[in-house]
Amino acid sequence: MKSIHRDITIADLAEQFPESVGYLSERGIRCLRCGEPIWGTLAEAAREKGFSETQIKQIVDVLNARSSGFNSQGKSKTQEK
Repeated sequence: MKSIHRDITIADLAEQFPESVGYLSERGIRCLRCGEPIWGTLAEAAREKGFSETQIKQIVDVLNARSSGFNSQGKSKTQEK
């Protein structure tokens, strides 16, 4: 299974882990502009919003934990049953 890391591009994050976009948006980290992924990495986008390196690591950890409960279309694996 693929995992999320601090240097994943926002485009790859949105494509591979679409459920992560909402989580990041709730924290003020923009992933999409005019329907298209923004340029740069997750860490760069978080730094632009003032997140520390420790906070970025926490975000990555949360995203990885949350992504294990979703399929590639962003739907809860419990919804598939």
